[in-house]
Amino acid sequence: MSRIIHAWCFALLTCCCFSLVCHASRAAEGPTAASDEPWPPIGEQQRLKIEEALPAKAFAQPSKPRKLLIFDRNVGYGGHGSIPYANLAFTRMGERTGAFETVVSRDPAVFQAESLKPFDAVFFNNTVGNLFEDPALRQSLLEFVYGGGGLLGVHGTSVAFTQWPGAREDWPEFGRLLGARGASHRDSDEHVFIKLDDPEHPLNRPFAGKGFDYRDEFFRVHDPYSRNRVRVLLSIDTEKTDVNRGQARGPCIREDNDYALAWVRHYGRGRVFYCTIAHNPYVFWDPTMLQFYLGAVQFALGDLPCPTIPSGRLTPAARARERLGWRLGVTAYSFHKYTLLEAIDKTAELGLPYLGGLSFQKVSQQTPKDFNPQLGDDELKQIRLKLDSAGVRLLTYYYHSIPGDEAGCRRVFEFGRKMGIETFISEPDPEALDTIERFCDEYDIRVAIHNHGRDASPRYWRPEGVLEVCRGRSKRLGACGDLGYWIRSGIDPIRAAGTLGDRLITLQVHDLDELGSAGHDVPWGTGAGKTAEFVKEIRRLGIQPTMFGLEYSYDWLDSMPEMAECIEFFDGVSLELAE
Repeated sequence: MSRIIHAWCFALLTCCCFSLVCHASRAAEGPTAASDEPWPPIGEQQRLKIEEALPAKAFAQPSKPRKLLIFDRNVGYGGHGSIPYANLAFTRMGERTGAFETVVSRDPAVFQAESLKPFDAVFFNNTVGNLFEDPALRQSLLEFVYGGGGLLGVHGTSVAFTQWPGAREDWPEFGRLLGARGASHRDSDEHVFIKLDDPEHPLNRPFAGKGFDYRDEFFRVHDPYSRNRVRVLLSIDTEKTDVNRGQARGPCIREDNDYALAWVRHYGRGRVFYCTIAHNPYVFWDPTMLQFYLGAVQFALGDLPCPTIPSGRLTPAARARERLGWRLGVTAYSFHKYTLLEAIDKTAELGLPYLGGLSFQKVSQQTPKDFNPQLGDDELKQIRLKLDSAGVRLLTYYYHSIPGDEAGCRRVFEFGRKMGIETFISEPDPEALDTIERFCDEYDIRVAIHNHGRDASPRYWRPEGVLEVCRGRSKRLGACGDLGYWIRSGIDPIRAAGTLGDRLITLQVHDLDELGSAGHDVPWGTGAGKTAEFVKEIRRLGIQPTMFGLEYSYDWLDSMPEMAECIEFFDGVSLELAE
C-alpha cells in the first residue's frame, strides 16, 4: 500500500502547526506539571474526518461486553496534540463497531485493584512522564496485565513512568512489560518507508501484505527492546529510508540497524501492543491506521487471537505450531533436580518459549524456598523478570492437591493470577471440586486433573474417573493426560484422548521404551508409545491443549540431548500437519 505524500501536504502543515502550538502552551505549565486540564476542543472539520475514517465493523465478534480504559495523563510534559484525537477515534471506533466501550481518565486512583476490575485492557495514550509513584497502584497495574489484562501504548508511552524531562528511569519493569524504552527521534514529519516484518500476522491485515511510506515522528527505542522478546509487526525499511535525514533529538542510530515501530508480546497472560506512529493528529483520521489500531485493541481486549512468539525465535516449526494453535513447552519436573531459575535457563537453551511450573521446586540458590503461594511479591518479581529475560512464559503449574476451603483455595488462585498461570495441574479431593470450580470461573484459570498410577491416584488413574467427577461441571475443569502413567497402567493414550475429548485440557507427553510398568522414558517417536499417532489424533479431535508438556523422566542430570530429540520429532510432525 503506498501513500501519495503530496495529498497530505495541507493536512500535514495544519497538524504540525497545531501540535507545536499545543506543545508550547502545555509546556508553559512548568516542568513538574501534570496535564490535568481538559484538552483543547477538536474542530468540527477534524471530527468529521475521524468519523469518515472509522472502520465499519470489528475484526472479531466480542466474546462478551468489553471495556477499555484510556489513560492520557502526562507529568512534566505538556502532552502531544494528538491525544484528544486518539481519545475520540478510539471511543468512536468502539461505538461504531460494537467491539468495546471506553472510559477516559487521568486520575491515578483508577489503577486501584477494585477500580481496574471492570476493564479488559488499558490504553496509555501518549503518556509521558512519571504518571504515578504509589507502589500499590503500580503493583495493581502490573498484576492486572500479568494476570490476563491487555495493555496498549502509543508513541510517548515508551517513556511513561520516567522522570521528565530527561526520561530518567523510575519503574524499570514497566519498560520490560511494554517491550522497550526511549524517545529519540528526528523531525516530527520524518518521511520513512515501512516494511511489514510479519505480513501474515492478523494485526497487519489492513496493509494487504504491502509496505508503505508514511510521515510522522518515529521513535528509535532502546533496551529492553529485543527481537528475542517481542513480535515485531512494523519497522523502518532501511534499504529505502535514509535514517540519518533530519535533526536528531537524542541518539537515533542503532548499530544493529533495527528500527522497530510496532510490536505485540505477552507479559505473563497479559496481551501487550505498542506502536510509535501516533505523534500527529492526522494519524487518527487515517482509515488504514484506524483499522490497524482497531485490531490492536481487539487483541488487547482478548477477542482477536494473535501469535506473540518473539520474532527472533521464529522458525518454520514454530510457525507451524502457531498455525496449529499448539504450544510446546517443558514441564519443570524434567529439571526438578535443578532450581526453577536453572530450569528456565534450560528451557530457553532448548529453544522453547513455554514452561510448566512445579510447587516443590526450589526457586534458586539465593532463594532456597519452594515455588509456591507462600512466596512474597518481591520473590515473585524475581521470577517474573527471569522469565522475561529468558523469553519464557509460565503456562501451567503443578500443585498436588488444591484445597477445598475458601481461604486456602483463594490463596492458590491468587498465586496463579500473579504468575500468569493458565492451567493448574492437580489431584484434588473430589469434595474440593465445588469450591475449585467456582474459583476457576472467577479467575479464568483452568484446573486439569492429573493421573498417577492406580495406587497413587485411585480415583483419577483412568480417564473415566476424571470424566465422572467433571460431569455437569464447568469446562474449565478437565484432565491433564500424563502419557507415561497411562502407558504404565495399560491405558492406550490414543483411546484415552478420544474418551476425554474436550475435557483434555493439557498434556504431559512421554514415550517409553516398552509397554507396562517397567517402561522408562526415551526420545519421542523411538519407543512403544505411538507418539506420532497420538499427536495426529489430537489434531483430528481438534484439541488444543494448554501445552504439550515435554516431561522427560529419566537420566535426570543429563537429559538435554534426549529432550532436544523430542523437540525435533515434534517439530517434524507439526510441519507435516500444518501443511
